Amino acid sequence: MKGILVILDGMGDLPDRQLNGKTPLEVAHTPNLDFLATRGQLGYMYPVKPGFVPESDEAIVSIFRNELISSTRGQLEAVGARIKMTRGDLALRVNFATIDSIENKNILDRRAGRTLTTAEAKILAKSLNKIKLPCEFIFEPTIQHRAVLVFRGGFSDNFMGNDPDPFTGKFRLCKTSDDEENCQYTVNVLNEFLEKAHEVLNKHPVNQERRKKGLFPANYLLVRSPGIESPKVKSYKKWVSPSYMPVEKGFSQVSGMKVFSFEYPKLKKLDVYLNLWEGLKKACHFSIKILKKLHKKFDYMYIHLKETDVAGHDNKPIEKKLMLEYIDKTLFNFLRKFAPPRKINIVITADHSTPCKFKKHSADPVPVLFYNNSIPKEKKFSEKECRKGSLGGIMGKELLKKVGFTK
Repeated sequence: MKGILVILDGMGDLPDRQLNGKTPLEVAHTPNLDFLATRGQLGYMYPVKPGFVPESDEAIVSIFRNELISSTRGQLEAVGARIKMTRGDLALRVNFATIDSIENKNILDRRAGRTLTTAEAKILAKSLNKIKLPCEFIFEPTIQHRAVLVFRGGFSDNFMGNDPDPFTGKFRLCKTSDDEENCQYTVNVLNEFLEKAHEVLNKHPVNQERRKKGLFPANYLLVRSPGIESPKVKSYKKWVSPSYMPVEKGFSQVSGMKVFSFEYPKLKKLDVYLNLWEGLKKACHFSIKILKKLHKKFDYMYIHLKETDVAGHDNKPIEKKLMLEYIDKTLFNFLRKFAPPRKINIVITADHSTPCKFKKHSADPVPVLFYNNSIPKEKKFSEKECRKGSLGGIMGKELLKKVGFTK
């Protein structure tokens, strides 16, 4: 193996009051990351372009040197969820969410409080799949509050989803982006489905029980990232990807990588962070296992860990710090010993920044560490140090070529 790319989702952050004006990465005890930093180069990266706030799929598509128009999250997540599609099938990313009422349109929580169990999601999905529409469709829950929706047939993807209005915070109906008849038909069918879905979900026994427990009911669906075209991305057949989230699995698969995955731990109780920690531990050890087994068969590996992003969205800088420390003492402790004798280079970065104080993605650049076993020079892997690093500032599309992972 020649190189390993590790992406820690949402790792980038900003100085935080809860951490005395430092970032989670700055205060985290990461001796193994720092070891790799001392024997490499630091820099910072705009995953897509300066001023652009990327979603994970947009960042990954860009980092792997593709145009954003080449792919959509809906299609990638459907592939990652193992849904077979033909051209014209419409795929969308979905969140189970909580609203007060159809009339008021207030979104109380975009993720149903992050407490929707795997069993509850499956029960709700079974009821949703019984909805009658003028077309066939598949609603497939994936991990926690996430799901994929696919409409079968010749649909348009030129419309806006029903995510919250940035000014009012209220959900909105899906709206067309052109005057084509097929686009209007698509929006009509989708809005009909969303209305019927709310009727089913709002009175469902699962949600009645959640209300009794004081939990947010999963009584609405937020849809986004529509796509009808099969993703057209560059080929990375010499890569292996131990991925587990639908969008990364889907992207790895359509890029020609050899994908290995595991079943993410089911969310059985209300403590979503217990579930996230189980998932993170499993992901780190699974990545090590695949690397040990296949490092002689592939040239490169793409590892993507999701959980650090969730802590950013929930304004939990201490949790984010602890996650970074765990990844350091497991995955990076292993890489520190495994890579040097085999002359394997390592790139560690993020797909975007998720500052805890904002609770959402930002346009801030992400830190980059390129371990290439160079002459040791003391460094600390952090946003501040990366801003001063010898790699300088780079665009996402430049990363792989800059570090020699592609021509």
